[in-house]
Amino acid sequence: MYQTGGTIETLLNKVEQHEYILPAIQREFVWRPDQICQLFDSLLQGYPFGTFLFWKIKTENLRQYQFYDFMRDYHQRDQVHCKKLDIIGENDRIAVLDGQQRMTALNIGLRGSYSWKTQGKWWSSADAFIERRLYLNLFECTDPDSGTRYEFEFLSEDEASHNDEQHHWFLVSRILGMNAYDVMMSVMEMKMPDERKPAAGKVISRFHDIIHNKPLISYYLEEGQELSKVLNIFIRMNSGGTTLSYSDLLLSIAVTQWSTLDARDEIHKLVDEMNQIGNGFSFSKDLVLKAGLMLSDIGNVGFKVENFSKENMRKLEDNWECIRKALLLAVNLLSSFGFNSYNLGADSALLPIAYYLYHRDLDNRYLSRSEYAADRQGIRGWLIRSILKQSGIWGSGLDTLLASLRSKIKEHGQQEFPLIEISIAMTERGKSLRFDEEELQSLVELDYGNRRTFALLSLLFPGHDFSHHFHVDHIFPRARFTKSQLKKIGMTDETQIEEWMIMANRLPNLQLLEGGQNNEKREKLPHEWYEVMWPEPAARANHLHLQAIDSLPETLAGFEAFYHKRREILLARLRHILSEPLTA
Repeated sequence: MYQTGGTIETLLNKVEQHEYILPAIQREFVWRPDQICQLFDSLLQGYPFGTFLFWKIKTENLRQYQFYDFMRDYHQRDQVHCKKLDIIGENDRIAVLDGQQRMTALNIGLRGSYSWKTQGKWWSSADAFIERRLYLNLFECTDPDSGTRYEFEFLSEDEASHNDEQHHWFLVSRILGMNAYDVMMSVMEMKMPDERKPAAGKVISRFHDIIHNKPLISYYLEEGQELSKVLNIFIRMNSGGTTLSYSDLLLSIAVTQWSTLDARDEIHKLVDEMNQIGNGFSFSKDLVLKAGLMLSDIGNVGFKVENFSKENMRKLEDNWECIRKALLLAVNLLSSFGFNSYNLGADSALLPIAYYLYHRDLDNRYLSRSEYAADRQGIRGWLIRSILKQSGIWGSGLDTLLASLRSKIKEHGQQEFPLIEISIAMTERGKSLRFDEEELQSLVELDYGNRRTFALLSLLFPGHDFSHHFHVDHIFPRARFTKSQLKKIGMTDETQIEEWMIMANRLPNLQLLEGGQNNEKREKLPHEWYEVMWPEPAARANHLHLQAIDSLPETLAGFEAFYHKRREILLARLRHILSEPLTA
């Protein structure tokens, strides 16, 4: 039945006391910081807050299910999963079925923090993630384009200390511990012009009233105790809003059917382990769940309810340790090829590789033993081709393709990765790994920001040790291609200037360079830098030849001739590598 009443303060108190909890069918918190800010702005503007769906679970049934706490301090790397709860006490509890994202957003905004990766920092760096808490600008800032009236921002303590004529930041979490008198006193004590205090006081008083006094919470209470009924309600209620992964619901089934291991914990831990390998990946639990189906030889690897039968889930649990090892080995293999979350571009390409490693029961020796070198290079070539295809190998028809590749690996993959059989199977499904001339012409002009550029350069220039950090680097420094720099060398034609600026970012002016060397190179012209790095002429000439550079002009004026000559060389290499079918 629908019920109304209750304030946001009361709601958060119940979250803190674990009266409101999350069921196993909860989804991950997926809201961005700007979405949380928008929610708080809507609250202050008086917009409808929406209705919650609650499931009342009787005390005697609490131990039948796994429950989780609400996220409070979100950390993009270290804390993205809700913590398991051990329910104690004799009271009934309320599991939140619909409204989980909104309630978590309130909890983070009013009680917690949000830490996300700082651009330009390495994922593993200690200072890459700054703790930011939600602040309200007490100087009203209306934006008619977005409809925003109250400015909320997640800020570090240092950022929030910089007030000016447009901003006076108030820490949102303070409002929970304040009464009306505290509000009045806090405004009086604020360091701002006296004439601005009345308006600021109105903002903070309104905010206090909304959190402490307004009965904004309304909900529908489901009191039935049957999990199947609740699951159906959950599916219906979560069909809109922030995208709900279907695997979330299927994972909830696995959670209830695994007998020894905790499916949710195991999958979350594995996802975290996979994503921390090398320079970092962004694999999802959807991929891991699909890998479980594929490696356990279950059905057609599709996310269908019939694939999540009790028998299949028992098989998945029994095989879990081997599946886990195969996936970690596969990700380490991809990392050794130089891939990471940015340049992989097709996470599903991991699955056939993982199945092959699983099928042969290979271990970490596969990554380094010379007897596997040719096999590793075969996988690398196949993977890169599949990533380079603009048509999208890993898009439509994925489940059918994966089932077919699984069949070919199972039949022909006892001794080596079956490149020929896999290539034929892919061609039969309209996913050929051969490249025609039009595709090659497109590839040779990939630009610096394209996710496929790394893969293409690593194919053209093999042999790098990717245990070191490698960057896609400009041979002629990009900083030399501003309008002012180009005019300094006598260029006056605006069209030519624009063309050079575009050419500077394309493949013929790109190379793979180790991070330390990239920092040393900076804005040096290539002939200067290469003379420093390879002072011996024969060694320098050999290196330039390997990099498809037949000559280096001594001035920027020679760039266009250099560009077109290297383009010809790279295109010839691509024709040799990619126009023929894969062979073992």
